Amino acid sequence: MLFPMRWVYIRQHERGLLFERGVFSRLLPPGSHLVIDPRGHKTLEKVSVREVSFAHRDLEVIVRSGALAGQALVLDLKDHERALVWVDGRIESVRGPGLHALWTAFHEVRAEVDDARPVRFEHPDLPLVLAARGARELLESTAVAAGWVGLVFQDGRHVATLPPGVHAFWRGEGVVRVMPVDLRERSADVAGQEIMTADKVTLRLNALVAYRVADPVKAVMEVEDATQALYRQAQLALRAVVGTRELDALLAGKDAVSRELLETLRSEAAALGLEVKAAGIRDIILPGEMKEILNRVTEARKAAEAALVTRREETAAMRSQANTAKIFESSPTLMRLRELEVLEKVAAKANLSVILGEGGLAERVVKLL
Repeated sequence: MLFPMRWVYIRQHERGLLFERGVFSRLLPPGSHLVIDPRGHKTLEKVSVREVSFAHRDLEVIVRSGALAGQALVLDLKDHERALVWVDGRIESVRGPGLHALWTAFHEVRAEVDDARPVRFEHPDLPLVLAARGARELLESTAVAAGWVGLVFQDGRHVATLPPGVHAFWRGEGVVRVMPVDLRERSADVAGQEIMTADKVTLRLNALVAYRVADPVKAVMEVEDATQALYRQAQLALRAVVGTRELDALLAGKDAVSRELLETLRSEAAALGLEVKAAGIRDIILPGEMKEILNRVTEARKAAEAALVTRREETAAMRSQANTAKIFESSPTLMRLRELEVLEKVAAKANLSVILGEGGLAERVVKLL
């Protein structure tokens, strides 16, 4: 039995969707409504507006009818658009392309529409957004550690350099790759380098180079491995600096060699995007026979220096004695005082009787046992 008309009641938290022959007709607000349906072609669906999201198989038709005006926030997102949905001041979800309807009857709803074509997504509340519903499917996040930077390549092109922190990128807008680059100071040990000096002596050298990445983009794009390139440059610079010096000059001027090595490497490293902070020779290892020769040379040099010092001291002593004799010769009284000092020293160690007369002391001294 058909009822040509009937009353329907829509509660405050509900809305009524009235269909006729399966086609959406109109939206019924809260309250009592008389539905006239003589042929029984009309059906009613009740939906709750307590939940913000409104999903329906005929959503596009309902939106196009204009029935949701003033009742819901409608988002029609294009392929390159994304939306952040906030409900009552809290992030509710991240929405991708498509048609979305959000009931506004019981909640304060707002949406932020973002263009995803620049790929990188920046937001002051990024940690909250990344934890929201739908974020994992639409956003890709990465973290850059302290002391590092991240080089962002989109479809093979460098588009941004990221500082330390958490960063996010929209999915589906090209191939995105983040390459981390360490900016902290590092050291390269250039060990076991056999080099011949200008006087044909083969040495084994160990050098140390301290450096850091100054230009991350150049360090990544100019060479395949900037560290290995710097190592090779250090080997060549070490041979160029040492090979032009004789062994004695090298051993005597290690500081000058280190300064020249540093200046050479700085100019070469700048082209690689690196900054050389310090460079120097750590060890010089001589062949066994060369060590013996140098030891003998050192011993002979030290012996000659010792003999020279001895001769200088003897000469100084003789010169002092000659000067003293000249003074005594010119002053008999001073000579006599000197004799008395000698006599005092002798008398302190022996039993002496001394008789002094008018003659000299040496002529008047009588020893009594």
